[in-house]
Amino acid sequence: MKRPFPVIDADGHVIENIQQFREFLPSQFHGEDGKREYVLFPRDGWARGALTPRKREHPDAARWLEFLDACGIDATVLYTSAGLALGLLHDADFAIVLARAYNDWLHQYFLRISPRFKGVALLPVQDPPEAAKELERCVRDYGMVGGMLAAVMNPMRGYGLPQFDPIYAAAERLDVPLGVHAGVASELGLDHMTSFAGVYPLSHPFAQMQQLTSMMIHGVFERFPRLRVAFLEAGCGWVPYLMDRLDESYEHRFNRWPHKAKKAPSEIMCNGNLYYSCETGERTLDTVVRLMGGTQLLWPSDFPHEKPWDEFSGNLDAFIGRDDLSANTARQILWENPCRLYGLSEKTITANVQAKIETAAAAPA
Repeated sequence: MKRPFPVIDADGHVIENIQQFREFLPSQFHGEDGKREYVLFPRDGWARGALTPRKREHPDAARWLEFLDACGIDATVLYTSAGLALGLLHDADFAIVLARAYNDWLHQYFLRISPRFKGVALLPVQDPPEAAKELERCVRDYGMVGGMLAAVMNPMRGYGLPQFDPIYAAAERLDVPLGVHAGVASELGLDHMTSFAGVYPLSHPFAQMQQLTSMMIHGVFERFPRLRVAFLEAGCGWVPYLMDRLDESYEHRFNRWPHKAKKAPSEIMCNGNLYYSCETGERTLDTVVRLMGGTQLLWPSDFPHEKPWDEFSGNLDAFIGRDDLSANTARQILWENPCRLYGLSEKTITANVQAKIETAAAAPA
């Protein structure tokens, strides 16, 4: 199907090549002949993907571009995979080193390869002033379009706490968004689960609801009124539910709020600065659009995490053709909203699309 507008994937993922990645670490972290190499990023005890090893890809830049072409996606915003667990590190100095190395690796092996890749900086949230500096470096030197906050930390902390304000101040000054992204399940009360099948539907929304609530009751969105924040990979059905719960807290327990907000949570959540990713088959999507409009929703491919390549066939066209969504809403979700969130120039993206078409037309048959 010929698309009536370009499509931007608001949340794709790179799979870190650890051998390449180690090139960007300081010399004291390099291996020596005959010596062991240690795992760089911590894990939470769940074997994601290990039980279905033939269903997931490990795409390099060339393979990612093939995926974009095959699915009719014009650009993708790339987040980390291994670095989703960065918040579990207790050693702040090591977290800073890892984040910097990841961002250098992402630029070298993806961002410089094609303008269709947009990078999001991994931020060492263990040291907010250093995280702010790293965000500025990545935006200034590498043209990255935002920074990522690991939604789960050990010990768990809410991003509403004032200690994280340097990150928000930097993002607001640089005019780039922050993406709150989970990817580990520890610290969320899910350790009693006996299968990842029970962890999978809960870990992302539990983490997102905790972080949004913390940021709301501590007044982050009023202290930083121009800050844009995206809550990713949890669908959007939880958003109206949390909106009602927070409004109830605001109405009946306002005297216990750490920050005396001037606006109701629902007003802040619908004010245009907060974004929420949705799923193409989400049955409550039309309800979310009815309650808060379609201008704050995003489409994430989550490739290569969520599903094998062949399962994407027809996925976007089916979404655009949903009879419970208007054509304008589909355009907002797939094109206009990610441009606005990430500060992407529609003119630049469209120029890249046209260049791709012209290159293909000039290629020998």
